[in-house]
Amino acid sequence: MFPTWIMSGIWGLFAGSALIIGAVAGYFFKIPQRIIAAIMAFGAGVLMSAVSFELLNEAYTVGGVYNVILGFLLGASIFTAANVYLARSGAKHRKRSGKKMLSGNGSESSGPAIAVGSIIDGIPESIAIGLTMIEGGVVSTATVVAIFLSNIPEGLSSSAGLKTIGWNATRVFLLWIGVTICTGFSSLAGYTIFGQFDPAIISIVLSLSAGGILAMLVDTMIPEAFSETHNLAGMITVMGFIISFILSKLG
Repeated sequence: MFPTWIMSGIWGLFAGSALIIGAVAGYFFKIPQRIIAAIMAFGAGVLMSAVSFELLNEAYTVGGVYNVILGFLLGASIFTAANVYLARSGAKHRKRSGKKMLSGNGSESSGPAIAVGSIIDGIPESIAIGLTMIEGGVVSTATVVAIFLSNIPEGLSSSAGLKTIGWNATRVFLLWIGVTICTGFSSLAGYTIFGQFDPAIISIVLSLSAGGILAMLVDTMIPEAFSETHNLAGMITVMGFIISFILSKLG
């Protein structure tokens, strides 16, 4: 059995590998946009549940309500500021799979901005995986499953969009392999670096990750989910939420 600190990185890599699985489906198969949007809605519901019942609950237990509020608002603020910058740099629609990728002058989705945006999207999720292992050295199954399931539609949607704007397979998969490696290191950092801090700091970082994830959902995943499913988006999201909730209780 590997040491706990190595396992924290492995779990991050595992969750991030779903991006590559989604990329294969999105790049090589012609998947209807309604299906992609439905998968995105399901993934959004799964992550919302993980934020509510895993990350924030743990943050509250470790550090109390004030640290939760501070971290949660700080995480949302950091992500929002980064997202505004990325949107102006060409990654506004980095999770869109259809014509939105080609909006504006036809070159809005710049490659470097998409890569940076994908890493920023994944960092709070991955850090959260490592943080869940601090107490007892056992990863939160619900959190890993939630992030894994939400990464599949992200890789699928973005890769379909990148193919639409002319990226070849090598560029697309090098992007997702790089992002996956970053998720592994982020999870490792969540356990090894933040695990050495005071419980109050751990609480703030956990809730910071939760705030960043929730802001990401509303800014990027939910628009794609609603774009094609419309009236069904809410129901599909609820299904993802309740399945993730049940997993958290079983875990």
